[in-house]
Amino acid sequence: MKFEATLPTGHTITMDSDEKVGGNNEGARPYHLVAVALAGCTGMDVLSILRKKRQRVTAFTIDIDAEQSEDFPRVFRKIWIHYTISGHNVDPAAVERSIELSETKYCPVMANLKKDAEIDTAYTIHEAEDS
Repeated sequence: MKFEATLPTGHTITMDSDEKVGGNNEGARPYHLVAVALAGCTGMDVLSILRKKRQRVTAFTIDIDAEQSEDFPRVFRKIWIHYTISGHNVDPAAVERSIELSETKYCPVMANLKKDAEIDTAYTIHEAEDS
């Protein structure tokens, strides 16, 4: 069941299913890629906005967890996004506003998923050590 998708950028993504349903476990599951797309979309928004707000971010990670419905097509029903930002004197208000803008204005992946899923966001800020 392995598929390779070539994106308009020329990059490729390999997808497959696990052995239980006829695949060979040789690629990402398509529904995992939806979560990855959400992380990438909102992450790029948030980091870009923080940079425009002149926040000194030194590290940025996103963790996503999702709950799918039991019935097919097993859509995402609940998604949790946790942003972890490290930097120097990062303003919590700037982080909150950046997340809000991504959620409500900029991220098309989030806009699509919000139609079926409840999305909760949280963040943690860590003060970076001086180097």
